[in-house]
Amino acid sequence: MTAPVDNLAPAETRAPEAAREDGVEIVTFGCRLNSWESEVMRDHAHAAGLTDTVIVNTCAVTSNAVRQARQSIRKLRRERPHAQIVVTGCAAQIDPDHFARMKEVDRVIGNAEKLRPETFRPAVIGSGEKVTVEDIMAVREVADHLVDGLEGRARAFVQVQTGCDHRCTFCVIPYGRGNARSAPAGDVVDQVRRLVETGHSEIVLTGVDVTSWGQDLPGAPKLGRLVRAILKQVPDLARLRLSSIDAIEIDEDLLRAIAEEDRLCPYLHLSLQAGDNMILKRMKRRHMREDAIALTQRLRAVRPDIAFGADLIAGFPTETEAMFENSLKLVDECDLAYLHVFPYSPRPGTPAAKMPQVDGQAIKDRAARLRAKGEEALARHFRSMVGREYDFVMERGGQGRAGNFAPARIDTPARPGALVRARVTGFAGETLTAEAIGVRA
Repeated sequence: MTAPVDNLAPAETRAPEAAREDGVEIVTFGCRLNSWESEVMRDHAHAAGLTDTVIVNTCAVTSNAVRQARQSIRKLRRERPHAQIVVTGCAAQIDPDHFARMKEVDRVIGNAEKLRPETFRPAVIGSGEKVTVEDIMAVREVADHLVDGLEGRARAFVQVQTGCDHRCTFCVIPYGRGNARSAPAGDVVDQVRRLVETGHSEIVLTGVDVTSWGQDLPGAPKLGRLVRAILKQVPDLARLRLSSIDAIEIDEDLLRAIAEEDRLCPYLHLSLQAGDNMILKRMKRRHMREDAIALTQRLRAVRPDIAFGADLIAGFPTETEAMFENSLKLVDECDLAYLHVFPYSPRPGTPAAKMPQVDGQAIKDRAARLRAKGEEALARHFRSMVGREYDFVMERGGQGRAGNFAPARIDTPARPGALVRARVTGFAGETLTAEAIGVRA
């Protein structure tokens, strides 16, 4: 399983994102892909005329994620006693009966059903049927619904793939998302082109295991070919970004594209999970620490401005202090800039849950040490940017984001999606400060 930025990592769940529109409230937990799918559901619900309904889009990546979803459902029922509460997402897909037994829940729908327009017809939602969840392993299609982007015209997310064929010992996501399946290249290019035509400056390719894209398509094309096709056939696209990738699956064409294509953002978020080879084997990952180090060195040699993020788990079963130290060292050895640090929590039904567990306090302490290391790494990365000029895609509230993923407060008014050239003057916490030099509409 790969782990995009804000995406399908073995992670603590983010605070829910909620929004109301025409009496429909959507509460989203977890990954960026879930956020994209919530926008699909919002469009379907609006088109169907659905009202007085709360849709909870759950995450199953940790036990804490499921617990937060249950707590949110109970709170929502107190706040909206007469609304219909519909639960979906990975946790609902994996254990629909668990949510169906909650007295606060009116309907449980699966990950395939939530992307179909007919699911949200008022007569269907209110039919009295409690659970509609099909076997996700039998699903073959990839949703092709086009949304206008999650962040105004700053950027839009295009789902190129879903599902995962790997079986990491800590992960339940394949059972929530199904087998890996890819959107055809032509469909992806068409979606990107339409989003660019509506004013989006940056497109993010997202999915569950993005680097597995194409393996189920005729000829088994690789992700590098898709990236090249997008950049060639949509010349007006300012920036193309990849969500999280599995380092072991990067193909040679993608490596060349990173080296040669200026419009491909110089940032990769790597699904590393650990820096100790024995732990990586017990996780059933397909790379060793040496592979991660070699990859980052190779990419930095051909694209010196590239930055890296990574997911790291603290306290995986059987992890000793020496093994944990190898994860700490990996941050420097790969020169990582951004860390998503996740304290391990066992998921029932996974092989890792049956392994000897690390003491809970030790897990918390190690996660805190990794986060402190991440803060040092980010500060080092930001210091290297001070005094240099970058192009930023503007977001809301006067913030922009560089190609290497660094956010900055910029002293110029510009619409979301505008490209601003700015010089970095400093940083505070997790945000740069920058002075604008020029603005492109």
